[in-house]
Amino acid sequence: MVLINMLHYKHLHMPILSITISKVWATNVLAHYSNYHVMGAFSEVRLAESKEKPGQMFAVKIIDKKALKGKEDSLENEIRVLRRLTHPNIVQLLETFEDKHKVYLVMELVTGGELFDRIVEKGSYTEKDASGLIRQVLEAVAYMHDQGVVHRDLKPENLLYYSPEEDSKIMISDFGLSKMEDSGVMATACGTPGYVAPEVLAQKPYGKAVDVWSIGVISYILLCGYPPFYDESDANLFAQILKEANQTVIGEFEFDSPYWDDISDSAKDFIHKLMCVNVEERYTCKQALAHPWISGNAASNKNIHGTVSEQLKKNFAKSRWKVSIIR
Repeated sequence: MVLINMLHYKHLHMPILSITISKVWATNVLAHYSNYHVMGAFSEVRLAESKEKPGQMFAVKIIDKKALKGKEDSLENEIRVLRRLTHPNIVQLLETFEDKHKVYLVMELVTGGELFDRIVEKGSYTEKDASGLIRQVLEAVAYMHDQGVVHRDLKPENLLYYSPEEDSKIMISDFGLSKMEDSGVMATACGTPGYVAPEVLAQKPYGKAVDVWSIGVISYILLCGYPPFYDESDANLFAQILKEANQTVIGEFEFDSPYWDDISDSAKDFIHKLMCVNVEERYTCKQALAHPWISGNAASNKNIHGTVSEQLKKNFAKSRWKVSIIR
């Protein structure tokens, strides 16, 4: 693990994001940070200011080694993955270190908030806006796949705006369930209810295509405000998705009236291409980027904010959608 000196930071406050590993003692850490506040459940996320460059802020994820016991491999995997990835739409791991009791991950700071919250706050929102968001996600995931990394837990809560600016880019975060393809066959049922591809729940070996399915689900929600599959019971929800495995090509989800009446045929075709049950027929990220709804002028400019924001507030107030199956 790389050794680093953390005496460059001060002001550890406001829990926010995540960090990494290297051997340094707590006295060194505190010498670089000050104003220490906490945020987070399994770990603390704090805001840190650089001592060398005052005003330059970072997010620091602080993980207690006692809580980590038995899950060391998972953290090391997350760090290996993040070290491999450098992309403008992926939250970057900058430094890692550890002391006797804690592991610290220094991350790029993002401050723009979650995807759905921003959409609800907007006064206008169109298919074109949704297309632009999904294009950024596809570009980042295509890069990720080129690097041999599968995220395995893509969902709206892991899509954050870089800044509060109106034209802020989208960032992909939380690589806790990600895996590198060269580390072996993937068959573990993991992810978040509602976004999991049918081949995962069917306990079949799977690969990069599971991320594409998840992007299809996110695209669906961005255009209507509710998920293609839903049930209060996870067992029933998984049964709905597993039905997909018995379909030949296209899943059983529907484009319900009136919510989809103003949505273009191109958008619906795009979703079908991503949520294709046959993994061999399912689009790759690069194929999706070439679809007219992303690369052309097929996305409508009609304002759909009223319907979408109303449904988002109605359907995504429950924290159950934020819990991954395996963490």
